[in-house]
Amino acid sequence: MLPLSSLLLRHHHRRLPILLRRLHPFSTFNPLSPPWPPINLPLTHPTYLICSANTSLGKTLVSAGIAASFLLSGEPHLKKFLYLKPVQTGFPSDSDSHFVWSKLLAIAGRRRIDRSLLASDEVLLASRSAVGGELAGEKDCQAGMVGLNRYRECRVAGQEEGEPLELVCKTIFAWRDAVSPHLAAEREDGAVEDSTVLGMLQRCLESGFDGGVDEKKKNVFCVVETAGGVASPGPSGTLQCDLYRPFRLPAILVGDGRLGGISGTISAYETLKLRGYDVVAVVIEDHGLVNEVPLASYLRQRVPVLVLPSIPQDLADDLMEWFDASRVVFDALVKTMQSALSERIKRLHDMPKKAGDLIWWPFTQHNLVPQEDVTVIDSRCGENFAVFKVQNNDVITQQFDACASWWTQGPDATLQTELARDMGYAAGRFGHVMFPENIHEPALECAELLLEGAGKDWASRVYFSDNGSTAIEIALKMAFRKFLNDHESLSSFLSDDSAGRCTQLAVLALTGSYHGDTLGAMEAQAPSSYTGFLQQPWYTGRGLFLDPPTVFLCNNTWNLSLPEGMLSDNSKFQNINFSSRNEVFNTSRDKSNLAEMYSSYVLNVLAKFPESKGYIGALIVEPVIQAAGGMHLVDPLFQRVLVNVCRCKKIPIIFDEVFTGFWRLGTETAAELLSCVPDIACFAKLMTGGIVPLAATLATEAVFESFIGDSKLKALLHGHSYTAHAMGCTAAVKSIKWFKDPQTNSNIASDGKSLRELWDEESVYQLSKHPVVQRVVTLGTLFALELRAEGSNAGYGSVYAKSLLKKLREDGVYMRPLGNVIYLMSGPCTSPEICSQLLIKLRRRLDEFSQIQ
Repeated sequence: MLPLSSLLLRHHHRRLPILLRRLHPFSTFNPLSPPWPPINLPLTHPTYLICSANTSLGKTLVSAGIAASFLLSGEPHLKKFLYLKPVQTGFPSDSDSHFVWSKLLAIAGRRRIDRSLLASDEVLLASRSAVGGELAGEKDCQAGMVGLNRYRECRVAGQEEGEPLELVCKTIFAWRDAVSPHLAAEREDGAVEDSTVLGMLQRCLESGFDGGVDEKKKNVFCVVETAGGVASPGPSGTLQCDLYRPFRLPAILVGDGRLGGISGTISAYETLKLRGYDVVAVVIEDHGLVNEVPLASYLRQRVPVLVLPSIPQDLADDLMEWFDASRVVFDALVKTMQSALSERIKRLHDMPKKAGDLIWWPFTQHNLVPQEDVTVIDSRCGENFAVFKVQNNDVITQQFDACASWWTQGPDATLQTELARDMGYAAGRFGHVMFPENIHEPALECAELLLEGAGKDWASRVYFSDNGSTAIEIALKMAFRKFLNDHESLSSFLSDDSAGRCTQLAVLALTGSYHGDTLGAMEAQAPSSYTGFLQQPWYTGRGLFLDPPTVFLCNNTWNLSLPEGMLSDNSKFQNINFSSRNEVFNTSRDKSNLAEMYSSYVLNVLAKFPESKGYIGALIVEPVIQAAGGMHLVDPLFQRVLVNVCRCKKIPIIFDEVFTGFWRLGTETAAELLSCVPDIACFAKLMTGGIVPLAATLATEAVFESFIGDSKLKALLHGHSYTAHAMGCTAAVKSIKWFKDPQTNSNIASDGKSLRELWDEESVYQLSKHPVVQRVVTLGTLFALELRAEGSNAGYGSVYAKSLLKKLREDGVYMRPLGNVIYLMSGPCTSPEICSQLLIKLRRRLDEFSQIQ
């Protein structure tokens, strides 16, 4: 405990009554008790991140100046200023929260304040080394950190009676050594996980903002001050610009006004912008070098650059005159910060109405989307949206992206930053460049990785395009040319292009399939909600479409469901089930009677295909899972049989892996689950980590050779303006490597070929028994279930699940249905613990849903 004399505050010009309380333990919550609350940031009050280009540039002076301007200037309304220092080293000799506390008391004593100022300073946790003999009980200790709860409070009397102004200063974690936090934490056995830092910061924000009815009347302002520079490591070693990114607080960047400071300030600014921070202002100290001019020029006047007077170097200087001289600058800075918040809130409030007036959303009936149901996404961090909600107060809250933004997403927060950096490099180096007859490193490396991974042992060529649907269009052209090459009776069409116009080529595909929205891709799928006359008047369905057998989990049992066309003469196969999901994929089934039945069925259907409809020129399937068709697991045995039959008939095989590829189903490709390979395969979505569109169609050398000749007219005349764009290829290179490397993806199993199980088996089986659940499918990153429904409540057009999903969004889970089919989708790097929490939330809401129905 500090002596009382060390806490007395005096000022030579004018003395005001100062009331002081001695140190005492004080805590409103147990500082070491997870689970941590979700990120929830109120926008009713300004909350800013104070960071700097380097250490010792005056962050704490800026924080103190902002506090003084806010509390002690302007109208004497009820005001509260919250200063949070999550990470402090050099404690207790160096304490930034104590500095802000003491300087504000001194400034208040110097100025003629109307209202009294009540100021407190608290240190919540510190390393044992930092607190010495002031250790709390063992129950307050964890991993070398001590629940210190050191608290001091002081009051400077004002000239009027009434509710005082309030200054709350808090240090959350403190270490003794004046070194980088990661070194201090290591040396002092005081390691702290990132989640703990964020959780404690969230609790401090909540306790600072929510102080009851009277608190809501106050005008509150908060700053969170980092330690060191923007890229200085936090306690765990994570860079602080990454550590605090989940909050995405708007930032005040304290730049460097010294010689060489322009470069350091710009680097810090770019580091923040790369991670999606909004930098509201740059503040520098005047060193007589006019650094503000080139900085303002670089920032193109988008961000104000404010210049503070030179800071006295005399340690005996109490800085009161400096704060007086800086008052105009800090007043301007506070107005800038308040204005930026007001403008942000207005934009967020206006977005739903503007979107409804201007945007035409895909797959959306606008009449069914009231303005209040529009989700305003402020940002994304890893797997979570930061969503703006208008509740009692405006707030930014987290929602887990459980539809993986239409199945594209996989990055955690670290990979998101890596992708942003690498894509920025590619944009700076290449911009966009022409591709035919040219090559650049990102495209070449991407092609090599695709052939070494997804196309290993079968593909030899990579054809780049811009999205999954166009990749399918290319695949169909490839397959049809290969088919013509392999059938002598049709070879005349290769030399006489006009002769082929009287011959139709069709596909063999599955009912419930979906291969994209472009015209050719739609022709290759069975009639569905997507192909009706209202959607595609040109649709004819150029194919032979088979009803597939499917597998699903119900009442703890994996069941096989055969379509009626198969059951008519094969009733003995009516009630087949499996002991586990692994048995479904076991290739020993290839010798079963069921396999023989499948083969006979396919051959019989092919034999009945009328010549008047042309030739079956390609087999196209979504391997294992039909996604848009309702998340059906097609019997892998049936698809293997299809492949084998078509291969015998020299019908080229296309795997549409746009959804299934790159670990979506637990392996790098779904072909690995089927234990067979195609002639052509299409990839997109997760290939780039979902950060930018890019697609690739892989093909065998034999397919490629079908287009080789002396005339350009025999080449594959298909392409896109942004074919193999460098940013997309760069993102794909990073993502492909990241997902399969155990060093970056802890979900990679010991065999290196699959993901560990992400969905808790017991929870999955419990959900399969739920009274409102018809069936469950779970595989890799996918968990899907179909709600029991009839009539208009069933099918793609159903809104049956709307109320259920609305409740789940309130729980922080963003889901989008396929009619009465709902699903959770994680990323390849998502921890099983997060997946388990998603299932728990789903189960709870299903229980409520069953009571309503």
